[in-house]
Amino acid sequence: MGMNKNTILGWATFIMVLMGLLLIGLGAFRYSDVSGWGFAAVGIGFFAIAWVFNALKGRV
Repeated sequence: MGMNKNTILGWATFIMVLMGLLLIGLGAFRYSDVSGWGFAAVGIGFFAIAWVFNALKGRV
């Protein structure tokens, strides 16, 4: 079973969403000072990139 481009983009989207949730969770529950805001911002950035990956499925 080979993985085509859409399957790879699907897995990349899934992994990016998981990492985004992990980073937002770290920012919300582990770090309560200024660094928590940075973790949450990077997590939101991961969501944005995952959204782009999801939009690219079927187009490349």
